[in-house]
Amino acid sequence: MPTLTIVANITAKSDKIDLVRTELEKLLDATRAEQGCLQYDLHQDNVDPARFLFYETWESRDLWQTHMGAQHLKDYLAATEGSVDAFTVNEMTRIG
Repeated sequence: MPTLTIVANITAKSDKIDLVRTELEKLLDATRAEQGCLQYDLHQDNVDPARFLFYETWESRDLWQTHMGAQHLKDYLAATEGSVDAFTVNEMTRIG
């Protein structure tokens, strides 16, 4: 069974960049310790610091779905409520 790749794009409001970054960084260790997490890397755009990207690899979609319900993710959403302009998630499968 192929792994699941997630590309998540987050755009913070211009006056909330530091808050969003701090809260995103809090997700790193907890998520990397989750069952099924193979890769969980956070990036910040070099030109537009309000833009963040997670590049993730999971053993399965089911394990990623478990992550989506994790308490640390709920805490992030509560802490950043009203601070994010855009959030998109793409579920992808590696083909080469």
